[in-house]
Amino acid sequence: MSAAMVPASQRKTPNAAQRQALYARRKRINALALTLSLLAMAFGMFWLVWILWETLRLGLGGLGLGLALFTQMTPPPNEAGGLANALFGSALMVSLATLLGTPIGIMAGVYLAEYAPRGRLAGITRFVNDILLSAPSIVIGLFVYAVVVARFKSFSGYAGILALALIVIPVVIRTTENMLLLVPASLREAAYALGTPKWKVISRITLKAARAGVITGVLLAVARIAGETAPLLFTSLNNQFWSADLSRPMASLPVTIFKFAMSPYENWQQLAWAAVFLITLAVLALNILARVLARQK
Repeated sequence: MSAAMVPASQRKTPNAAQRQALYARRKRINALALTLSLLAMAFGMFWLVWILWETLRLGLGGLGLGLALFTQMTPPPNEAGGLANALFGSALMVSLATLLGTPIGIMAGVYLAEYAPRGRLAGITRFVNDILLSAPSIVIGLFVYAVVVARFKSFSGYAGILALALIVIPVVIRTTENMLLLVPASLREAAYALGTPKWKVISRITLKAARAGVITGVLLAVARIAGETAPLLFTSLNNQFWSADLSRPMASLPVTIFKFAMSPYENWQQLAWAAVFLITLAVLALNILARVLARQK
């Protein structure tokens, strides 16, 4: 007979010694779990602090180049130069990829949260979106290479923008949907009771209420694509000179880091660490801004 079938009057209540032993056992298990958690946190923090320290130590050395770092092109081996073309290429491609991917992601998130949250198409969309979220960026780069670069027989900034936009879209979709689902249904019902059309309820009430969360998702997507190297290696490749022509290969900070960091030339390695420091600083600023917006929400 199980304990649940025994009448309450016949059950044995633990005495004080048994309760004390049970409490001591739970206390030991809690202390063990807490110790393991702190050790895991310390292990992660050790590597994070080491990486940040090396980035700061070596990156500040590259910043010693002064204004030339931001005004001169990437140089040949053992010559002076800077990162102007790589900075411009990264800023241009990341900005255009964000402008391309953000509206698509927001509209898809609105559809999933407001129009068909339980429909068959919504389920398929979420499944595909989850695949894109977990797919390695190199797979997306190879896909764009096969569809765009190989077909037009040329690396280009357009291909790089498309690859980065495909990384932005699933992040924005997931964030937008989650933020809209957090908006209380009472706000929608009150607007509908006043005769407000659905499109106006979404644009004026639900999206406005979830604005901080949606912007946070966009900023996190930008922080993710800012340091992506693999998609750009297969799409925009690189360019040693200044170029604003998106139909031709274009320089970027991640690819420049990849190229310069593996070289035996000291000036290239110095520029690589300066680029690492700049990307780390930009990503850190975006993450801090995202947390501030999320806290305000």
